[in-house]
Amino acid sequence: MVRRMAITDLLLGRPLATDEESEQRVGVLAGIPMLGLDALGSSAYGPEAALTLLIPLGAQGLGYIGPISTLIIILLLIVYFSYRQTIAAYPHGGGSYTVARENLGTTAGLLAAAALMLDYVLVVAVGISAGVGALVSALPALQPHTLALCLAILGLITIVNLRGVRESGLAFMAPTYLFVVSLLVVLAIGVVKTALAAGHPEPVVAPPRLPAAAAAASLWIFMRAFANGCTAMTGVEAVSNGVGAFREPSVLYARRTLTAIIMLLAVMLAGIAFLCRAYGVGATEPGAAGYQSIISQLVAAVIGRGFFYYVTIGSVLAVLALSANTGFADFPRLCRVVAQDGFLPAAFAHRGRRLVYSHGILVLAALSAGLLIAFGGITDHLIPLFAVGAFLAFTLSQAGMVAHWRRAGGAHSAKSMAINAAGAVCTAVTLGVVLVSKFHEGAWIMVLLVPSLLALFVGVRKHYQGIGRQVATDEPLDARDLVPPIVLVPIRGWSTVTRKALRFALKVSPEVYALHVADDERTLADLEDTWARRVREPALAAGLNPPRLIVITSPYRRLYTPLLETVRELQNAQPDRDIAVIVPEMVGSRWYHYLLHNQTAAVIKAYLFFSGFRRVVVINVPWYLSA
Repeated sequence: MVRRMAITDLLLGRPLATDEESEQRVGVLAGIPMLGLDALGSSAYGPEAALTLLIPLGAQGLGYIGPISTLIIILLLIVYFSYRQTIAAYPHGGGSYTVARENLGTTAGLLAAAALMLDYVLVVAVGISAGVGALVSALPALQPHTLALCLAILGLITIVNLRGVRESGLAFMAPTYLFVVSLLVVLAIGVVKTALAAGHPEPVVAPPRLPAAAAAASLWIFMRAFANGCTAMTGVEAVSNGVGAFREPSVLYARRTLTAIIMLLAVMLAGIAFLCRAYGVGATEPGAAGYQSIISQLVAAVIGRGFFYYVTIGSVLAVLALSANTGFADFPRLCRVVAQDGFLPAAFAHRGRRLVYSHGILVLAALSAGLLIAFGGITDHLIPLFAVGAFLAFTLSQAGMVAHWRRAGGAHSAKSMAINAAGAVCTAVTLGVVLVSKFHEGAWIMVLLVPSLLALFVGVRKHYQGIGRQVATDEPLDARDLVPPIVLVPIRGWSTVTRKALRFALKVSPEVYALHVADDERTLADLEDTWARRVREPALAAGLNPPRLIVITSPYRRLYTPLLETVRELQNAQPDRDIAVIVPEMVGSRWYHYLLHNQTAAVIKAYLFFSGFRRVVVINVPWYLSA
């Protein structure tokens, strides 16, 4: 038998069985694009975010990008060693939520979860908007279509992630390694040229002239530029969150992947900072006419605007846009863990057809789309919201690891505790700098959103606890005085659908009512005239109590109110009896069936479900359409 390929199979791939999960796990080569795209891609927008804040300083501002990048790289290495510890201590996935909850308490864990969720939404929005920004730099004619391009790329990444973990890693492997190789080649060429020119290379394509200084250098400007540049560190926690995505030995592969990501990122940040100063490359006003990204200017200055320029910019575009995949890889996993603890709807813990947490992926896509629309797809508008969540999660995770090592003890616990303590202190100080310097630019929004998410978590938890108390019981099954229910079958007229529903109803109870709400005199006359022959006589011949026909005339073609009134009357007449409403329903086998037939049965069920009748049971009797 040949299996027909549905549209969902074509877009998302065939459904995967649970026992195929091991085949979906990845190694280092696929792990880097799956979990490292955000960290690697941030090398393209982190330095630009810092330089954008230095525009008022003119050419003098380039002198600050070196010290700022050095501080960021030192902080990056501290966090790297801290997360190596976390991976070893939590081999099944040591995300900030798990570490903080187990070692600092539930409140700290939920605070970390809220911060990370918001960070992942921003990872997606910023990554895609930065990628489109790189495209617009190379092809300025596309600038009016910035938002549409952002949303199209978001849709593509969503579909790829719905296809499964392994699929996303393999799909993004080629653009990731093209980006790494091409950018490293450009940086290497630029460093060689700079060395041969004694630190003053001649650009192939001169970058835009830097404006005259409009402000004096100050500690405040330096702090704000550093805070913006710290966006280059977002995403480095992704590997510790996704240890479970690696094949065995998962800890070894996770550590190797983290090492590769951090080393590549550090080299790129250092190279970009060095060459920006050497070639005089500064930021241009985001969203303004003539905007060019830092990477576009730098590549053009080093190698010109030939074929390799477009290869490099194309790879930058691909990786920046696809860097959103880090959020798609980790957001659903985080939601799953939080849902398993009862702080998010249970649907987030259920895996979809491709063994991924589909609800988390779809919610992330919707939130990111909303953010892109709200801010017009402009990266610089989103940057002030960025890094707050990441550094809050960094700090709580590292503080939780300090408590972990203190409790665990052992020969190497003191050394491990010192590493994590250093990470906690450094990220806490950076968080303070980011909050202070970005507060009036938009970080205050994050300060409001994090407590709002905490309130949501607590509300969901209280709801589930209340439901648990309602349904919990130690009483055994009560099998006394079992009485068949009263059965009510809403019918349109006589048909094979009605015949099947009534036949099933007679199996359920000896007391069956058929309800017909009349708005067609011909159908009503036919039904009443032939009821005895079609229903009553066959039932009596079989020794059964025949179904009784109830006819209600509805001059205004109302169906649902007469149905509810009939149910209420039956319930009032026999309050100790259950009522089973059997709903006949035609079920389509083709997509267009749902366009050609109304969904009356579905609406009837919804009305009954939300009617508040405590002793009403709804039973569906499907009739499958064949053509």
